[in-house]
Amino acid sequence: MKRYLLIVFAIASAAAAQAYSSTLAALVKNDYSTKADSLTHVLIEQFMNKTKGTFYSTPKDIEHSSQYIYWQQAHAIDVLAYGYERHKGDDTSLANAYRIYMQRWVTNKANNYSGGATGFENPFTDDMCWICLALLHISEVTGTKAYATTAKRLFDNAIIKRAKEDEETGGLWLPWNTDAGSGPNACTQSPACLAAAKLFILYEDSTYLDYAEKLYNYTIKKICKSDGRVEEPPLTYTQGTFGEACRMLFHITGRTTYKLNAGTYINYAFTNGRCTSNGLLRHEGTSMDQSLFKAVLIPYAANYCLDESMPLSTRRTIIVAMLKNADYLWKNLDKESYPAMFCPYYWGEAYDSSKTASMGAMASGASLMENVARMCIGLTTKPDDSSVQAPLLTRHPQADCIYTLGGRLVRSHTTDTRGLPAGIYIINNKKIAVH
Repeated sequence: MKRYLLIVFAIASAAAAQAYSSTLAALVKNDYSTKADSLTHVLIEQFMNKTKGTFYSTPKDIEHSSQYIYWQQAHAIDVLAYGYERHKGDDTSLANAYRIYMQRWVTNKANNYSGGATGFENPFTDDMCWICLALLHISEVTGTKAYATTAKRLFDNAIIKRAKEDEETGGLWLPWNTDAGSGPNACTQSPACLAAAKLFILYEDSTYLDYAEKLYNYTIKKICKSDGRVEEPPLTYTQGTFGEACRMLFHITGRTTYKLNAGTYINYAFTNGRCTSNGLLRHEGTSMDQSLFKAVLIPYAANYCLDESMPLSTRRTIIVAMLKNADYLWKNLDKESYPAMFCPYYWGEAYDSSKTASMGAMASGASLMENVARMCIGLTTKPDDSSVQAPLLTRHPQADCIYTLGGRLVRSHTTDTRGLPAGIYIINNKKIAVH
């Protein structure tokens, strides 16, 4: 893959070797891997069109209401991407099955009802942003550059072309859709900001960092509230996505403000009564959109918990909350109905079998278990002191040389950073911030 190096470190999915902490490892009492396999299997068997890799809104599409299920596809396929990542080293048969489904999902354009040059373009800007992030994630876990290339084209040719300059904030905002008068909102700004940050890391093009920071500036000044809400009303998916964008920007720039905001927005989702009920993530609604919100938050919360750069106390709070949500969900599942073991909208109660199950609720539950399993593996796996840390490159960097986060050699036989552009570099296996 040469230039295209798979970056596995705290910025993206947090390598297990970096996340170990005896304090946090002590919080893990259960093994969630088998539970994750079970829920991901239900998601596939009940809600996936296996020949296309795309998802139905109801089990076996019994309600024939899947025509416009599009942004939801991104978060359902994300569950398989995390399952693939977890199993590619220990169960190649299962991992390969997940990989095939992801390939089919991309080939069939995620059930898109529009198209455009990439096949993923859509009147709704936020839909494209979520698809862009899913493509980048599939690229990250499989090491397949073509998916990232498509994500880049989608961002460059469709998403960012809709951006508007805001003189007051010096930022950028994106209209929610192509309708006249459509304005910005957090569900578009947050994933666009995160996608731009990821593209900067992958392609090392400062234009993407400029986009990310301008999208952030508009969001923080015009959309976010002073008490930790990203938007009114506060919804788990926008809390998590903007928090993840802040975390990524912290790792790129080293600026403490981004780090603080990452914790503020993600922690709010797990601790504030506006987003919780009886200590669990609340029931946010029964529509396909609403039932999927938690599936968006959960992976980013797991990334935060696995990131040793983040404050230990906040990580602990979120870890405890994640484990509590997972334990309550598992306790309330009807195991006797497996493989029709459907997830409820609220994890503190059982699924109402008199109602038709929702793919959004199922994807949220499967995402919870997949990412809690991933989080627990990372927290309890002791580091190998001989390994290269943050990032883990596909080739060993030379001593006393300077590399970008993507693994590109910047300077040979020197550790002198004078004159380098601001950013994070790898010198002698350590991350060094240049301001």
